[in-house]
Amino acid sequence: FLNSLFLGVGKTTLIQKVTQALKSSGIPIDGFYTEEVREGGRRTGFDVVTLSGSRGPLSRVSSDSSTSRREYRVGQYVVDLVSFEHLVLPMLRNVNHGGDTEKRICVIDEIGKMELFSQAFIQAVRQTLTGSGTVVLGTIPIPKGKPLDLVEEIRSRKDVKVFNVS
Repeated sequence: FLNSLFLGVGKTTLIQKVTQALKSSGIPIDGFYTEEVREGGRRTGFDVVTLSGSRGPLSRVSSDSSTSRREYRVGQYVVDLVSFEHLVLPMLRNVNHGGDTEKRICVIDEIGKMELFSQAFIQAVRQTLTGSGTVVLGTIPIPKGKPLDLVEEIRSRKDVKVFNVS
């Protein structure tokens, strides 16, 4: 897992370059990464992009300061949990239910506050990490406040190697 205290240090770019190299080597790989959405030079949200080419919103800046009970927020961003789960969960289930005869690589960029609103995602990540035929290449944040349970669980696993990106 790659982690960094700061946004914009290149974790996703590094993930994309490694993914391209693995794909061109013919290694079975699937997963997703998150990408900034910008309008007029201003970040307006994040998209989820699967390695198979599907894309959908993860979050968008909300122009409304009021919150409804069903709204998931991180700072100024409202998380689109339905879109996120629709794109990511089928891919993770597919990785988890593949045959164990062939090692597979699963890219998970990232496991952060926005993604962790999904209990189904948390469960799928745990299943992926325990799958004997899957190697995970992922990104996690360094906690700035209250630690995120799944992130700390991943960080403390004996079978996980964490690389700090700066």
